Formats: sequence, structure tokens, C-alpha cells
Amino acid sequence: MTVVRSTLPEPARRVAGDALQSTLIDLLGLSLIGKQAHWNIVGPRFRSIHLQLDEIVSVARSYADTVAERSAALGVPPDGRPETIAAAYTLPGPKEGWVRDNEVVQLVVDTLEAAIGRLRERIDATAEPDPVTQDLLIGITSELEKQRWMFDAENWPRGE
Repeated sequence: MTVVRSTLPEPARRVAGDALQSTLIDLLGLSLIGKQAHWNIVGPRFRSIHLQLDEIVSVARSYADTVAERSAALGVPPDGRPETIAAAYTLPGPKEGWVRDNEVVQLVVDTLEAAIGRLRERIDATAEPDPVTQDLLIGITSELEKQRWMFDAENWPRGE
């Protein structure tokens, strides 16, 4: 059933819809990972990283809403159901239980790197069919790269 008609031709709508749905899954998963780590972090940098994780969660949730609304505007119903996220999420996640602060930092860096790599593929895929969706994905990538940089700076010094 089509409730919202798209301004895009069907092939372009499919490409944009697929890119947006995959991004929605990554962002919702990232927000869950951020909260899981937030609740279970231990170590001398607990407080600063605990608070920094909330920034990631806030960014991921805000962009997830924007992505879902873009998808709906194109006539593609967004799917953020728990079973959808669980079945399709493939980015790195934390282990069960308490997680050391340095492990959390590395986990977030690795997860953001993977998400950014996937976003860059979607940016390429949407360039021709839907520059508006591409622009949204570029903005998300920019913010996630900033967050990755901030967490990666927590790894300094590396013994180099």
C-alpha cells in the first residue's frame, strides 16, 4: 500500500529508501550500543566517557528521527522495530557485563569507523538518484566523524 507518493521516480526512490533504512538501523543500533556502554563502563575515566557516550546516543537518536522522516517523505515506511534492528544490525557491539573504559573507547571508535564506511558507500549510491538524501547522509557522516575523532583522542598517547 502506498500512502505517501514520492517526488522521485521509483528506481531512485528504491535506492534512497534502501540507503535510509540501512542508515536508520545503524543509528538506532549505535544509540543502543552507546547506552549499553554508558551503563556498564568502569575505570578511571568513567565519568568523562560516561557523559561522552550520552552525546553519541543523542546524536544517533536525533539523526535516526531525521532519517526516518526523510524515508517517510519519500513514501518509504521506515522500520525501526526491535526485531528489524536485531536482525539487520552488523556494526561492532560491546561484550556482556562491565567494560573497561579503554575498551569502551576502542569499541566506539571501531563502531563509528564501520558506520562511517557504510555511510560513505550510501553517499556514493545516492549521488545520482537522490542528491537530497545524499546531502543528509553527508551531514550525518560529518557528525559521526567528529564523534569518532573525539573518542579516538581518548586513546592518546598510544605509545608512539
